[in-house]
Amino acid sequence: MNLTQLGYGKKAVITKVNGQILALKLFEMGILPGEEVELENVAPFGDPIAINLSESKVCLRMQDASCIEIKLID
Repeated sequence: MNLTQLGYGKKAVITKVNGQILALKLFEMGILPGEEVELENVAPFGDPIAINLSESKVCLRMQDASCIEIKLID
């Protein structure tokens, strides 16, 4: 499952970030494997999305979010 499939209010843990160049950019933003994320908002036309990550909010393009693999937290 990737980050684009996460529903509102659902929480997940990042398991993997695909793509070397993108992974480095996302790691610098704090998007790391093991971090807990929650979908907060989706723009009116579906792109970008806003996620809660630890104590910050991050906006990502759907293309970038599709490279982030997650596991749902029950």
